[in-house]
Amino acid sequence: MTALPVRLAFELEACPAERRWLIEDMWAERGVGVLGGSPKLGKSWAALDAALSVAAGVPFLRCFEVRRPGPVLLFAAEDALHVVRERLEAIARTAGVRLERLPIHVITAPRVRLDVERDRAALRETIQELRPRLLVLDPFIRLHAIDENVAGDVAPLLAYLRQLEREFAVAVLLVHHARKGGATRPGQALRGSSELHAWGDSNLYLQRRGEVSWLTVEHRAAPSPAPMAVALCERAGGVSMTLVAAPPCPEEERAAPPRQRVLDALTPEPRTVRELRERCRIRTATLCEVLTVLVAEGLATQDDGGYRREESEGPVSGPSLGTRGNGNGKHDDMPGETEVGSAGEHPAEG
Repeated sequence: MTALPVRLAFELEACPAERRWLIEDMWAERGVGVLGGSPKLGKSWAALDAALSVAAGVPFLRCFEVRRPGPVLLFAAEDALHVVRERLEAIARTAGVRLERLPIHVITAPRVRLDVERDRAALRETIQELRPRLLVLDPFIRLHAIDENVAGDVAPLLAYLRQLEREFAVAVLLVHHARKGGATRPGQALRGSSELHAWGDSNLYLQRRGEVSWLTVEHRAAPSPAPMAVALCERAGGVSMTLVAAPPCPEEERAAPPRQRVLDALTPEPRTVRELRERCRIRTATLCEVLTVLVAEGLATQDDGGYRREESEGPVSGPSLGTRGNGNGKHDDMPGETEVGSAGEHPAEG
């Protein structure tokens, strides 16, 4: 009998900080996980946004930097192929890229079943050929004929996906539904076995609270950012999931208004979102909201190097994002964007 291979702990490879993320703060490098939520909250839009962002090397939700761009393999089981293309084209317009130039490979087979050996072999062969950086499977319910409530049935399917990650260094994003009624913790609201929640290295959850849709992030091995408000918005002739204004957290209210902190941090030289976030000590979602407003007002500009201050002869003016409510419990839309109702009300949502 051959002994198992072992190494001393200090001999194990260290992961450099720049290699820890596929999408900074959102998805671990080579991470597997679930993008979950109730129907009609924009899960498919968010999954496609992640696919396009990784393929193009542009920020996810236009805010979260992609550290390791590369090819993407996508299977959208519930959407017609022309709908997939239309949505990706709409997101591409908001991101300022052209879809025809992106390595997004869409599986056109009518079905892919993770509980059928022939389909598993075909998927593995496709990944071996294309070597994608990210595999998106939407949704889990269309990928099997098992009982999702039985851990013994779910675990082998998740183990197969984990095997793909380890063999081909591919991140796996699995779209999944939540139960009606939800739970205190978003991950506990996922439909079926708790194996799905426990499996993920990075998990994203969409929840409706009142009139606002919130994106919550969980990581196995890293701190999670604060929940952020999102909606489908029209911008630059396209449509995509976008961070929107929400009530500030108590820490932000006690400090200087976010707008002023960002203005103070901007310089004539470009700074990345990460640099600005560390300097301003505010949430990425809040920072991106402020930057969007400043760019719309002509007080800042954005290029490949990041954001820079636009020199102005007059005094700095404009609405402060220190308090984003309008006094009646609702919140104004961000300049330059039109919210398409709620994420669930967009006619193309699936």
